[in-house]
Amino acid sequence: MDSVKPSAVTPSMGKLARTFAKVLHLKGVTGIAPVDGNQKVSQVKVMKDGNVGKSGGRTASLSESFDSEEERENKMALEALLAKLFASISCVKAAYAELQYSQSPYDADGIQAADRTVVSELKNLSEMKQSYLKKQFDPSPETSMLLAEILEQKSVLKTYEIMGKKLQSQMRLKDSEIIFFREKLEEATKQNRLLEKRLNQSGQLHVLDNLHQSGLTPSHFVTVLRHTVKSIRSFVRLMAEEMKSASWDIDAAVNAIEPGVVYWKDDHKCFAIESFVCRQMFDAFNYPYFSSPDKSLPDRKHEHQQFFRRFMELKSTKAKEYLGQKPKSTFAKFCRVKYLRLVNPKLESSLFGNLNHRNLLNAGEFPDTTFFASFAEMAKRIWLLHCLAFAFEPEATIFQVSKGCRFSEVFMESVADEVFLSSDETPECDPHVAFTVVPGFRIHKTVIQCQVYLSRYQANVSKKQR
Repeated sequence: MDSVKPSAVTPSMGKLARTFAKVLHLKGVTGIAPVDGNQKVSQVKVMKDGNVGKSGGRTASLSESFDSEEERENKMALEALLAKLFASISCVKAAYAELQYSQSPYDADGIQAADRTVVSELKNLSEMKQSYLKKQFDPSPETSMLLAEILEQKSVLKTYEIMGKKLQSQMRLKDSEIIFFREKLEEATKQNRLLEKRLNQSGQLHVLDNLHQSGLTPSHFVTVLRHTVKSIRSFVRLMAEEMKSASWDIDAAVNAIEPGVVYWKDDHKCFAIESFVCRQMFDAFNYPYFSSPDKSLPDRKHEHQQFFRRFMELKSTKAKEYLGQKPKSTFAKFCRVKYLRLVNPKLESSLFGNLNHRNLLNAGEFPDTTFFASFAEMAKRIWLLHCLAFAFEPEATIFQVSKGCRFSEVFMESVADEVFLSSDETPECDPHVAFTVVPGFRIHKTVIQCQVYLSRYQANVSKKQR
């Protein structure tokens, strides 16, 4: 806004009259008129008694005081006008904010109130414009300024209140969306669990329903192994979720399992937990019924047939049902031993707050929990793979590779391809084995690759060792 000069407010005729009075007074007293409007006097006749000089000084002082007072009043009037102008604009702004807020959700009363406020303030602005043009200023500018400031602060406060209500409304909307998406997530999680449960059920082995021992091939073993690995990874995910819920330090646990490994991604740390589970569950796999090596088989051919019958019997039955029907079977004993080795007392106590699982297993019973059901299904898959391995003549054998070994496509399969994408194909950067995730198998002359995790860190370690 352009600044307003005091001359635009002071009546021109009054100022002109005062100017003429000053000129005539000076000319009458001194005989000299102002030069170039600067009112400079080069020579002044002074009476001996000094009365003329004193009288002229008092007249000039009164005139200047009068001008200063009038300019101050005009300035106060303009400041009061501007204060009322800004206060009115703030009222319009607050009314516009209320109008927007009343649109959604639709509030007819709020819209009408905001509309009335806008119309009223527009009238006030029009009246202020007319007052300015007609030079009709407020006689009490101090009071008007104070009232205008109060009105402006009220309008600003109202604007902030409306903004706060709008933000609260948006927050409630976001909360509703969060609840909705959380429900969708829970529904999707349940569906995924159902799908995983179906995938882990024995029904997927229906292709082996008409299988005969004489027709066994390595491809049948690979089919069972593939479903076994799926079941293992399903249990590992559940175990990792339980550990996180129990506030376990996953990084510390992974480092304790496989120390000094540099992972390509944080998600790859689950392979270390999977490696630990496989080591515990596949331990003594090469021995019949996972028993000690001093227990030899008296009749090899008869035992091969017996293992095949056990495989066909168990593959079509759910693990929970089989354990309930035959709690003293070799498979039930296998489940007890492997669970007590895999889930140590400290881990079980932190996950569930008690040792009920161990106590039930030691008492010859089986826990009725989701965690143990997932474990039992995984154990059943491994047991089936074990029975099928000993159904071959000669039986299939298990193997794994040591840390630091150079990667071989014949015996190994990488669970993560990042090492190949990042390698610059130089001998110094050849991928090396950090640890074996899933063991490999040999059936006659057929090699089923073991699954390994590769790390360049292990390659550097092996170089230093060489």
